Amino acid sequence: MTADVDSERPGERPDRAQAAVGHELFRDDWGIPHLRAADALTLARAQGHATALDRAWQLETERHRVLGTSASHLGAEAVDWDRFVRRARIADTARRCFDRLAPETAAWVTAYVDGVNEGLAEGAERAPEFAAVGLAPGRWERWTPLGVWLSTHILFAGFPTKLWREEVARRLGEDRTTLFATDGPGTAGSNGWLLTGDRTATGAPIVAGDPHRFIEDPGVYQQIRLACPEFDVVGLAVPGIPGIAHFGHTGHVAWAITNAMADYQDLYRERLRRTPDGGVEALGPGGWYRAHAHTETIEVAGAEPERVEVIETDRGPVIIGDGPGAGAGAGAGAGDEAADVAGSEAADGTFISLRYPPRVTGELGFDALPALLRARTVADVDTALDRWVEPVNVVLAADTAGSTLHRVAGHVPVRPYANRLRVVPAEDPAYAWREGETVPLPRTEADGADGIAVMANERGLAAPLGVEFAPHHRARRIRELLGADTDWTSDAQAAVHTDTLLASSRRLLSLLAWAPGLGPAAERLRDRLLRWDRHMDADSTDATLYARLRTDVVHRLAAHPALNGVTGEDDPWRSAAYPALFRPWLAAVPRIGYALESLLTVGLLPYEDRLALVAASAEAVAAAAEETPPAPWGELHRLSPWQALPDLAPDSSDAEAIRPGVAGDHDCVLSTSGVPGVTDLFARGPAARYVWDLGRREDSRWVVPFGASGVPGSAHHRDQTPLWVRGELAPVVTDWNLLHRAKPHSTKPHSTKPHSTSHRPEENPAMTAATEPVAPALRPAVHEQKIEGFGTVRLVPVDPAADAELLHGWVTEERARFWGMADHSLEQVREIYEFVDSLPTHHAYLALRDGVPAALFQTYEPDADPVGECYDVQPGDFGVHLLIAPAEGEGAVKGYTETLLTAFIAYVFSDPAHVRVVVEPDARNEKAIARMVRMGFELGPEIRKPEKTARLAFLTRAALGLGLA
Repeated sequence: MTADVDSERPGERPDRAQAAVGHELFRDDWGIPHLRAADALTLARAQGHATALDRAWQLETERHRVLGTSASHLGAEAVDWDRFVRRARIADTARRCFDRLAPETAAWVTAYVDGVNEGLAEGAERAPEFAAVGLAPGRWERWTPLGVWLSTHILFAGFPTKLWREEVARRLGEDRTTLFATDGPGTAGSNGWLLTGDRTATGAPIVAGDPHRFIEDPGVYQQIRLACPEFDVVGLAVPGIPGIAHFGHTGHVAWAITNAMADYQDLYRERLRRTPDGGVEALGPGGWYRAHAHTETIEVAGAEPERVEVIETDRGPVIIGDGPGAGAGAGAGAGDEAADVAGSEAADGTFISLRYPPRVTGELGFDALPALLRARTVADVDTALDRWVEPVNVVLAADTAGSTLHRVAGHVPVRPYANRLRVVPAEDPAYAWREGETVPLPRTEADGADGIAVMANERGLAAPLGVEFAPHHRARRIRELLGADTDWTSDAQAAVHTDTLLASSRRLLSLLAWAPGLGPAAERLRDRLLRWDRHMDADSTDATLYARLRTDVVHRLAAHPALNGVTGEDDPWRSAAYPALFRPWLAAVPRIGYALESLLTVGLLPYEDRLALVAASAEAVAAAAEETPPAPWGELHRLSPWQALPDLAPDSSDAEAIRPGVAGDHDCVLSTSGVPGVTDLFARGPAARYVWDLGRREDSRWVVPFGASGVPGSAHHRDQTPLWVRGELAPVVTDWNLLHRAKPHSTKPHSTKPHSTSHRPEENPAMTAATEPVAPALRPAVHEQKIEGFGTVRLVPVDPAADAELLHGWVTEERARFWGMADHSLEQVREIYEFVDSLPTHHAYLALRDGVPAALFQTYEPDADPVGECYDVQPGDFGVHLLIAPAEGEGAVKGYTETLLTAFIAYVFSDPAHVRVVVEPDARNEKAIARMVRMGFELGPEIRKPEKTARLAFLTRAALGLGLA
């Protein structure tokens, strides 16, 4: 009997050795993993395993950052971070949040962690960083992904900016508290936009954008595809986190986010005192009470261990202050005010606690993640995001029906506005959060009259939730660009991603235009910059001149007497009151640089003083340019990514590749953000770019700064960098036939021994030694079934090389004439099954009866096979072929073929994605057709194929009484 060659759906049973672990791993030409599994839990495990293979060092780095143990192998420079995450109780909060997950979400996260632990040892063998620091990969706990999410985003709301405002108010006066308000160095920004079908060539929406974050190597975003019977999603995952949180396309609906710039974390000034027994008391609205306190030890490579006291009050963990001195409370009674040591100024008695939603509620929002994967409509995305907590995001989404969404998602507590601005007193009940209450989250229409929605961290939809936002320039420029056309395509979005107009330059150039008394060289500089198109292109020397002028102006402002209280020796970043970790938020020169446009507009200096200052800068920059002509902007404006081991590179060419010169600037749409006044190098920029096409998902696009692999020396470690620099994007491949099946990786038991540094990139499995053929009876089975009175039937993958002779003998017999291979040579048979083996949609199996080959069973997906051109393929259709081995057949055992076919059908319908079995035997094969009718198949029409006229027949789940899964 004939039935056909398989094209597998997401969730189709895995082939070859991958059957043993229940999933399949494919890669596209960029090495991007595409995972397919039988169910969502197996898929989560596969995602963890694949991430461990590609990003083992990154995962180990993140695990240590969660635990506050980075200094144990990175040394003293990591102590500040370790101290902060221990004081902030990140790991303990992650445990709390895990314990509150819905049971099904907890099982899903646990499956991911299991996959990570299974793959870490193998991934670590290829990552040279482990040997460089003498480290073996540690074991992930079930809650570790939640800790990674927390540690990655704990600074997103920019709570250290409140420390800066506190210092500005104290040193310059209360009226100057928000003088420097703008997008600060600690915040993360993004661009995102949505075009409704009225503005696209296909008539379907497009969602596109690029998250701007501190760029890390390996990258913070991982391109990935996750497919199983329930869903098939492409998107940008965060290594260490299951699913796809921020940017995804399910084939039916796509979503994207930007940072809402909301304020949802508070700092409280605490009064603490030491008790006679060494404990700690805190002053709250009801008086003094016992606070939690314990001591931890931070191990430091190459130095002595450091002890840190972890204190938590009713407001939250104390993140600033080393704990009250023991001497202050010695011999004092618990209620003795003499024991209070927290009333002193700044460095000698500042204790500040951090209150953040996950610590208060035990919720992080992870229950939304599985729901996002299963989303098919905008309404599904909307409902899923009702459970989101941290960070607070602006969301855009669209589906294939044309529906759209534009909303804020997250948790913003209800409390006084003063909490958003400054550090507030812990003992005053007026500053308490309203228990159980959250601020209503704004939403608006995304499909307005112009068919355009934009989110770029500006003071827009989320304005009621925050204090400081990004300038409006990026949002306005994106809207301007999109408004110029009504026939947008996916490929055309790159022009928006890479736009370099620096609109914020207008104010400085306006002052330059009216600057008085310029000398000849300065006048030439002025004329040149006023003719400049204000684009920060990589090949532009005018852009470099502007950057020089801006830097000089920033430094002259920093030296101006009006800012004496926060600059020079009085710069808050020099203060010992705050941990060094917060210095980027406390440094005056970067603050001036980021706020330059507003500082040159109002408030700080009279207009004449601003003109004189810019004139002085023009003279200085012009003189320097006469002596040293400016280089192209791209030679100075280079990427400087964060690396846990920044000096580790296999060769100098790789070290150069990681720091390419790029166009753009802080307020461009291409927001490659240096620190104005400090450096032209940039660490913040597009951590990924994406275009989600709702008309044809295969027309979607994406790119990351480096590559899919985090393994130095891998073919896909840096291969996307040239695309990213040029502003180009790679295609999102959705056709499984265009992907490359990855060789199965071993899942050796987890080891704590140090690993070797041999580099065996996953892209070059052929480098491993060839293995001897495995006998069919010893191969892993995709299906095994014991049948009373018949024996045990096992399905094992065909090995084309090992099984070619066996199969050639079967298919060339006269009895197999309807198989269509009677005249094929041994070599031709081998080549055919090698081709079948290479297809992700077609599979061939040997059916073993009690270990003896008894039949050839092939499966296929009709819509990926020529038969799909001959009838209306229905969702859930699944085709099969069956060839019974010689010497068995009808006379050997009564009902032999029907019994085998029953086992094969049980295998097919064990996958809930398979709704109907399709067969198409030769129309002349009356015996096979009659057998199928006896089995319950319903006959369909005859169809003409190039090699035969076939008769279709169908067997549904309902016909067997199985129902739909």
